[in-house]
Amino acid sequence: MDLRFGYGTNGFTNHRLSDVLAVLSDLGYDGVALTLDHGHLDPYAEDLPRQVNLLAGELAWYGLSVTVETGAPYLLDPWGKHEPTLMSEGAQRRVDLLRRAIWIAADLGSPTVHLCSGAAPKGLPEEDAWKRLTAGMETVLQTAEANGVALAFEPEPYMFVDTVERCLELGKRLGGHELYGITLDIGHAHCVEEIPLPECVQLAAPHLLNVQIEDMRRGVHQHLEFGEGEIDFVPVLAALGELGHQGLVSVEIQGGSLDAPEVARRSIEFLQRAALEAPTVQKVQ
Repeated sequence: MDLRFGYGTNGFTNHRLSDVLAVLSDLGYDGVALTLDHGHLDPYAEDLPRQVNLLAGELAWYGLSVTVETGAPYLLDPWGKHEPTLMSEGAQRRVDLLRRAIWIAADLGSPTVHLCSGAAPKGLPEEDAWKRLTAGMETVLQTAEANGVALAFEPEPYMFVDTVERCLELGKRLGGHELYGITLDIGHAHCVEEIPLPECVQLAAPHLLNVQIEDMRRGVHQHLEFGEGEIDFVPVLAALGELGHQGLVSVEIQGGSLDAPEVARRSIEFLQRAALEAPTVQKVQ
């Protein structure tokens, strides 16, 4: 099974979205992880339908797959990072964003919408946080069902859901909903998980929809270029190849925007070399 590499638009914040697609296509990427944000397809833009139609045409022109992401840190609150969450008193604003993302994903042909939990409100008991998060997800899943788009939940360091195990717990609380899955961020897993990365892949495997990838150091949540952290990527790519992962494996290096084309170039060259060393990855485009 081939691995398909993508790149996150949150690493190209100084580029027009149309230019991002052109650069990624020229570099040989298979897809794009599109973070809905002020500069790249603002989900609250007055002419959103026109922009979505234009983007769908550009994606088709370049032959790029897409997955829609909702991790823009200050889209809803200029003061609060990732606020409000589905656990907040103002959770309806997050619900509204996720519903918009699902509609956009359906129009673009994205099979998934990525989301994460954010931090639980201070002082809120853990079980109450679980109940709020589950209730919010149940509401959003109704829109997902109506549009045939899956929700790919990402565990992230320092958030309420920060490990694959807690993602699985959320899935259980949702009754094993068929449109609930996992986005596994390899750097995040190296940062916080207690088990080796290939085992993280296997743990997430039954629900794995998307993969994000970058280098990182243990206990330090900083997205690094490949080779600047501690991760051995060959076993990770081998595990994904053995699994037959069909979703995108998307580079997420937000801090590389000032040199985005070259960071993207170095990233795909690194991943292609590593994939060739992974025996279960048959071919890299």
